[in-house]
Amino acid sequence: MMKTKDISNFFYSQYFADGLRITIGCIVPIIICALLGKFILGTYISLGALLVGLSDTPGAPSHRRTGMIASFIVCLATQFITVLVNSNIWLMTVVIALLCFIYSMFAVFNARAATVGSMGILIMLMYVDDSKEVHDEWMFLGYFIIGALWYMLISFSLTQVRPYRLAQQELSESIRHVGDFIRLRANFYDVRADFEENYGKLIDKQIEVHEHQENVRDLLFQSKRSIKDTTKIGRFLTLTFNDIVDLFEQSMTTHYDYELIRKTYGHTGILKEYRILLIKIANELDHLAYQLNANRAPKPLYNFTKDIDYILVSIDRLEKKEGLNIIPLKKILISIRSITVFIHNIYNYSVIRPNKVHKQEIEEAHKFIQTEHINWRSFKDNLSLNSTIFRHALRMSIVMSLTYLILNLNFFNIGQMGAFWVLLTIMVILKPGFGLTKERNVQRLMGTIIGGVIGAIVLMTIHDEVIRFILLIFFFLTAYSLFRVNYIVAVLFMTPYVMIMLSFTGVNTFVMAKERVFDTFLGGMIAFLSSYLIFPSWESFQIKSNMRQVLIANYNYLSQAVRILYGETISVTSYKLARKQLYISSANMGSTFQRMLSEPKWRQKSTKEVNRFVILNHILSSYGATLLSQLTEATETNYTKEHLVILKKILTNLSKATLLLEPTAEENFMEVTEFPELTADTLDPEESKLITEQLQFLNKISADLYKSTVDVMQKEKSIQLEKLEITNG
Repeated sequence: MMKTKDISNFFYSQYFADGLRITIGCIVPIIICALLGKFILGTYISLGALLVGLSDTPGAPSHRRTGMIASFIVCLATQFITVLVNSNIWLMTVVIALLCFIYSMFAVFNARAATVGSMGILIMLMYVDDSKEVHDEWMFLGYFIIGALWYMLISFSLTQVRPYRLAQQELSESIRHVGDFIRLRANFYDVRADFEENYGKLIDKQIEVHEHQENVRDLLFQSKRSIKDTTKIGRFLTLTFNDIVDLFEQSMTTHYDYELIRKTYGHTGILKEYRILLIKIANELDHLAYQLNANRAPKPLYNFTKDIDYILVSIDRLEKKEGLNIIPLKKILISIRSITVFIHNIYNYSVIRPNKVHKQEIEEAHKFIQTEHINWRSFKDNLSLNSTIFRHALRMSIVMSLTYLILNLNFFNIGQMGAFWVLLTIMVILKPGFGLTKERNVQRLMGTIIGGVIGAIVLMTIHDEVIRFILLIFFFLTAYSLFRVNYIVAVLFMTPYVMIMLSFTGVNTFVMAKERVFDTFLGGMIAFLSSYLIFPSWESFQIKSNMRQVLIANYNYLSQAVRILYGETISVTSYKLARKQLYISSANMGSTFQRMLSEPKWRQKSTKEVNRFVILNHILSSYGATLLSQLTEATETNYTKEHLVILKKILTNLSKATLLLEPTAEENFMEVTEFPELTADTLDPEESKLITEQLQFLNKISADLYKSTVDVMQKEKSIQLEKLEITNG
């Protein structure tokens, strides 16, 4: 049943929708032209649709339109320049070097601009060896325009007909990942689960949650129409997303000292009940995500009230039977109940009038989004070898131009497709960081080899052209539906598609398949070696900057506790902005560390220390969320001088750790200098004691985080001294 649901969920997903949109844009011109006996003409038209379609990445409709139009203009200009100079090897070499550098630098602006730049390089490669008559070249330019306009017509029309569908699909994906996150949290209540391994999985999942939440923000909040919309669907999606983000934070506040929890209550069997309840919540979120994706009215799967009441009775029974302190268990249950309340509210939004529900953070949603303006100052600032993007652009420029020049000299037999496959492989594989280049290299080579075998089998066993064409559509649709899900499988399906396509043009597909495998291998080796030798960008260069950013984000997040102790009412917007910044910096830190692990062993000198830092940061942010939640719920009469003293120590530890790391130019780190005067008295000793325990644990973790930062810096210093000794010695 679950497998069937997963399959149908994929067909409802944005990934399949994207693949279907590109497939319609590319295949329809081929079918129409084939029926008119002009198959090759159809392939040229589909090229325009493909390149503009690939630039149609997820995001706000206005951003997508801008991206497609920019891609259209860049591709037209690049095609025009390329056909003017491609008859001269030396001129073409210079043009490749210049365009590869400029287009690679587009990544300075944002991810969408980087995609537009990639499309510019791609169309240049398609015409790099294509010397035809001037008349033909102008005709192909016209075909490209037709294909590009055709795809834009499809995309714009779908957006107008179903304006909220993309947001609905992305929100569904976001909810599914939050469910997976809670499922991993449940493992902490399993006495057999490995702590460190589960932390690693949890951090990886947090990165995915953040990425999808940012995508949903972009889709929902870039337009005031989504925020202020009086239609039920628009307001429902906005409120649902707001509650899912709060639910995600609440799932982090279920974080207590799990080792102590296991030691104290593991023998009682009560933790198993918590784990089962959290897994049920995760399943409920999967169910909600599926219903949203399928565009159905959401209906609940479980009634959590009975489960919570059952655990409450079990806790009371445990207290009477064994005399244990059951307050931590009750606090965890309160957090879990809060999660179920968010889920209950989301289901209610589908039956009430959601436009009558007002929330401050939604009304001020513009503060949570990043506008995609082209900042030329940023371009100028990155023209330095200290910039990873600049180093990548130089590497791309040098490698692509030299490879083209060498392959086009008379020393090599480069096959029917010229240097195209080799250059295409380099373009796709070569990434700013070594780790990403290495990973993409292996994936592309494996996908090409396996896909080549599948394509050869299809061509040897199936001779009917209609069946081949149906398979061509299937391979194309599957490949472009999976590009953002599983790259290796996408390449696996793309290779037989290319082979079948070429079989209709009269090319010897088996010779072409052998050439593609060889060219992929050659291009992969060139990309791999160049990322290692030519202006390499190691993640270890970025790690200290990411560490500083995450420490500052934690400091700013926890410093809100000072304002609470002052008696200030923190606005929901300012609190959530600090929380969002913490999530972003934590996700960046985790991603950098993941890529660092794929680098050569000799670059991984401080891996153990950085891994400890990443885990401690995750624990600190989780406990921080718990503390702020606890302080917000408590009354001012429960705050004591002891709380303030410990909080000062926590902030001091974070500040000391931050100051160990070199600041960046655009950063603004301000320490808290004013603290309130508090008495030692409290009206509720038990509540005050719980806050004290939370602060004490946070103090311990912040001290460990400071020590971990010192360890990383000392390791870096010892490595530099070793290098200096080798150089001098």
